[in-house]
Amino acid sequence: MAMIPGDFSQSYERDIAIFRTKTQWVVMVIGLAIMLTFPLFMSNYWLSLFNFIFVTVIAVLGLHLVTGLCGQISLGQSALMCVGAYTVGVLSVKFGISVWACLPLAGLVTGLIGMIFGAPALRVKEFYLAMSTLAAQFIIVWVVSHLEEWTGGQLGMYVPPATIGGFSSASPSNLFYIGFILTIVMIAVAKNIQRTRVGRAFIAIRDNDIAAEVMGINLFRYKLLAFFIGCFFAGIAGWMWAMYLQNINPSQFTLKESLWMLGMVIVGGMGSTTGAVMGAVFVRGLDMIADYASAWAGTVFPTIGEQAFTAFSLIIFGLVIVIFLIYEPRGLYHRWELFKASYRLHPYAY
Repeated sequence: MAMIPGDFSQSYERDIAIFRTKTQWVVMVIGLAIMLTFPLFMSNYWLSLFNFIFVTVIAVLGLHLVTGLCGQISLGQSALMCVGAYTVGVLSVKFGISVWACLPLAGLVTGLIGMIFGAPALRVKEFYLAMSTLAAQFIIVWVVSHLEEWTGGQLGMYVPPATIGGFSSASPSNLFYIGFILTIVMIAVAKNIQRTRVGRAFIAIRDNDIAAEVMGINLFRYKLLAFFIGCFFAGIAGWMWAMYLQNINPSQFTLKESLWMLGMVIVGGMGSTTGAVMGAVFVRGLDMIADYASAWAGTVFPTIGEQAFTAFSLIIFGLVIVIFLIYEPRGLYHRWELFKASYRLHPYAY
């Protein structure tokens, strides 16, 4: 990464700091101020959209740790969100546990279940591991659908909002603050995991698991840990999803959503926390634009049929993935790094 001219690190802590300069700190403070005042002048539509993006970012961060950082392919992130959502639903409705207390419990329960489906990672990898996690997608949703006494089956269940005094997550603006704080915390956790010994072990396993084992890294321990942490994030996203809709059912957690999340990691840039966030925001924004374009095209060309326009967003998503794999395989984050390097070295970019 290109350094800023005249910027010298005088300590190891400053060298690995996320925010290194005054400009970066000022931009961060301004960005936080804008986001915190966002609910004061925006409609419920935009607040709902941002809440949806917060859910997606948290889930994609978990997939980033499993796939982007540790190299273990997972196709069941949406189903693991289902575990988190139903954990808060069952514990709060059936056992009367506070919804706030269900937040860490949703992550822990999802992490433990994720370890079960991640256990085959010791013996299989790549395509075979993808099939193992794909089984998790169908098994979890099937189990939730058939535990009607606990989950309501296909009809789903109502989840009460999180409340403290007069503060309730049922309000889109209040949920925005909850989602924003949760997202910032989970980004910080993911970023710091990447910079720890655990994160370095994940990267070593991703690059070459045989060499990592020779260096003394316990593959079984760290692969299971990667699945636990990644699924913990999915459980937190599931809790946020339950607060977002308040009525959950198994049909909301589809294989398509799991594939979209994997695509977000690819588009953003494998192995980058910032890239995972960029990929999630970019793809969700693209999906929103595609929906508007489909509605507009449906009015202009009514004879083509509604089904063609329904698949429009999927077609665009597929094209974006192919384009990124061919022309920018390192994702949006790599392009952002090139832009920053060019800006910092201007006019001596050569």
